[in-house]
Amino acid sequence: MARSIIGVIVGYVVMLALEVTAFIAVYSGMGADWSFETATYQPSIRWTLTQFIVIFVTAVVGGLVCQLIAGKGKSPLVLAGVVVVIGLAVGAMINSNSSADTRKMGTNDIPAVEAIRKAQHPVWVVLANSFLAGVGVIVGGSLKRVR
Repeated sequence: MARSIIGVIVGYVVMLALEVTAFIAVYSGMGADWSFETATYQPSIRWTLTQFIVIFVTAVVGGLVCQLIAGKGKSPLVLAGVVVVIGLAVGAMINSNSSADTRKMGTNDIPAVEAIRKAQHPVWVVLANSFLAGVGVIVGGSLKRVR
């Protein structure tokens, strides 16, 4: 039981660390012009597609780590549930706290942390990200054969 709990926690932390690192690297390399629609905090289609890929790949790694630590059992399913619930909650919180004044970008030289804070993702993207992460965790958990 303890291994399962530790597997879920470590899998989530690994996934989160990889996502933050990947998103900061992508944004730092590509910049605001590539990441956002012109003069707004609306993410571009390129960013959204990249986001889906990053979330899925990091979720697969998180699910695999979870299963490797847990050894056997359904820990990746628990992690998938945690990921979906937290993703939906954070997405709802971010979208409900966004104000209209953050929708206009004053300059294209925006630091990554500010861009993350002010980005205005459509609701369908938040939902898709949450469920895509859950599927990724399940896929990652199934990569290691349980004996």
